Amino acid sequence: MGKETDVLLRLADEVSKTQPGREMDLLITAGERKACALVAMALNDHDVPSASFTGSQAGFLTDTNHRNAKILEINPYRIREAIDQGMVPIVAGSQGVSSDKDVTFLGRGGSDTTAVALAHALDADACELYTDVSGVFTTDPRVVSDARKMPTISFDELLEMTAVGCPKPVMRSVEVAQRFRVPLHVRSAFTWEPGTWVVEEDPEMEEAIVKAVVPDTSEAKVTVCGVPDRPGIAAGMFRSLAEAGVNVDMIVQNISEAGVTDISFTCPHDEAEQASSICEASLPGDDCKVMTDSNIGRVSVVGAGMKSNPGVAATMFETLANNDINIEMISTSAIRISCVVRADDVDNATQALHDAFELGG
Repeated sequence: MGKETDVLLRLADEVSKTQPGREMDLLITAGERKACALVAMALNDHDVPSASFTGSQAGFLTDTNHRNAKILEINPYRIREAIDQGMVPIVAGSQGVSSDKDVTFLGRGGSDTTAVALAHALDADACELYTDVSGVFTTDPRVVSDARKMPTISFDELLEMTAVGCPKPVMRSVEVAQRFRVPLHVRSAFTWEPGTWVVEEDPEMEEAIVKAVVPDTSEAKVTVCGVPDRPGIAAGMFRSLAEAGVNVDMIVQNISEAGVTDISFTCPHDEAEQASSICEASLPGDDCKVMTDSNIGRVSVVGAGMKSNPGVAATMFETLANNDINIEMISTSAIRISCVVRADDVDNATQALHDAFELGG
């Protein structure tokens, strides 16, 4: 059933250009409902009493933002009743019902968020998120062969990792788990081996200055050249991008020269063309021009120990320089440093940094 959502989206493309949000939510959430009913049937055949529930039946009330709704409230009384009766409830993830009583979709990865929210509402001991790898690794094991699975990681570190490209678990679910103090266990769907526990304070935090290296090639760079260097220009441009729903990530503005400046920012590949058009429409004068570069990648180092250990940035930049990898943009937080490089250099940069910070296992 893993490709069900993609199949439904393709069907929508075949029949509709407008794709109204209300109808799209009803369509996309059908995949989860089919899977839940089938799982409940299979369990019952194995003498395990079970019942499937849609998001609305499970008590998920959301806002009215179709295609990317936010959970407002959870009242899972039917789920509690099913558990009290000795049943195994199967809840359709990534969906709910809006305050307008329409079916809503929580967005890609919303099933993880559903699970965490339900664990909180039911006062569960923990929430287990099953994926195709056995936990959270020091980097992508498909890129670096000696990537090490971490037994524990802090919420702050995992949030930074998911923000810069770590695909599992979904960042939104980690935010909800941290807010409501729901312990997370990220583990394999195919083995019984222990995975990675996500906790408030990681006992290994003092041992490793850098905890992980995260590669990401999901974004493009948009550069706006010749922007008049006066108040309000950048504000208007980024307000237009926000209203169009473009997810702007890293932003760099060059030093002003002769009254104009250049602004570069990154955004998801599938939003780059829209972002470029919006920038062109919102800029004054014929001297401004917009360029899009899809051949970029990002590599980030993350670790709570960075806050109290100087020299991480120097080591990172020296490592990239020694491997002849040019840095195009830099972004930092208290526990993360990210560098934009050429897409072709991402794997080499990931391996080199993983080795430099001795993260292999």
